[in-house]
Amino acid sequence: MFDIDWWSLTLPFAYITVLLGSLITFSSLYRKRKATASATLAPWFPQHLPKDIYLSLLHLEPEEGKEKAPTVPDSVIRAALLRRAVEDIHRIIQIRSAKQACTTLLQRGSVGDDLNERFIRAEKDMENELRDVVQEANALSEGWGNTIFQSANEIAANTAFKKRLNEVQSKAPAEKEWWEKRRASIQSEFMKELDQDSTTSGKSPVSEAGSDEAILVEGGGPAANSTGSVRKKKGKK
Repeated sequence: MFDIDWWSLTLPFAYITVLLGSLITFSSLYRKRKATASATLAPWFPQHLPKDIYLSLLHLEPEEGKEKAPTVPDSVIRAALLRRAVEDIHRIIQIRSAKQACTTLLQRGSVGDDLNERFIRAEKDMENELRDVVQEANALSEGWGNTIFQSANEIAANTAFKKRLNEVQSKAPAEKEWWEKRRASIQSEFMKELDQDSTTSGKSPVSEAGSDEAILVEGGGPAANSTGSVRKKKGKK
């Protein structure tokens, strides 16, 4: 049988053990630093106020001197949850519109990895938020989780339409004033053109008549020819 020299294999085994230990230590330290850095990054979205309002309504604490907390009606809780879903719809739209731009800028190297990590974390947070809203809706009313975001989408679209309509209506007085000034200037220019046309048309018949009279005087006309012939006949007699 082969004799194994264990003392000669001690050094390779010790080297492999040290190498594996250093790799594990480096990996753990790197993950901790990355988690700490990602935790210190600023969130993509500001504070979710509708979510905070909904949670505060669910977990109301009793007032001083009272044992029980005030009871919140179910309609108020449902309205708060629906308002939370509407805010989630707005955030989903922002994420979808910014995803392509963020990917393009990251590929070009125009932005750093910090921005990409913020965006990825925002996507994960939104996935968890949507799942939480669906669960809360089903807890309040069975089957409501399937339609809550449809209702929230309609409310968000209606709100955006009203906002756009208010912006257009706020610009209406300025647009009306500009159009009144423009119409007045067009009318004044048109009246000036009419006055010029009337003056030119009033002068042209006089000038034509004067030219005809000049032609008759210079040519002598039929009257001059007749008197000349009469005088010639008297001379012959």
